[in-house]
Amino acid sequence: MTAELTYLTLATLWQVVHFGFYALSANLQVGPRYTMGARDEPRQLSGKAGRLQRAMNNHFEALVLFSIAVFVITYADKATTWTGLWALLFLISRVAYLPAYYWGLSPWRTLIWFVGFGATVAILILALI
Repeated sequence: MTAELTYLTLATLWQVVHFGFYALSANLQVGPRYTMGARDEPRQLSGKAGRLQRAMNNHFEALVLFSIAVFVITYADKATTWTGLWALLFLISRVAYLPAYYWGLSPWRTLIWFVGFGATVAILILALI
């Protein structure tokens, strides 16, 4: 398995961790009776539970683009040490993003997001070269 695919797998497992933190905080805020029910009446999460929900959704979005980049670089057979390092940088930034978002670390959250996004774009550009 390439380094890029390994980091994609780890980033996907990190999504599972995101979901766990979000689910726990949502259950604490609105109660398990609501979260296990039909949820016909939507409830807005607030505070840190809302932040965990938004961070989880953001990671889903980032994971889609990163997955495309990893698949392109892998199937084009253009994986290199550089693309592996960019993939590692993506993973590190996504791991750092969750606590930065949770604790409201501004502007660090945005800068961390940009590092991960930039790493994804770099992999895509390297696939075209």
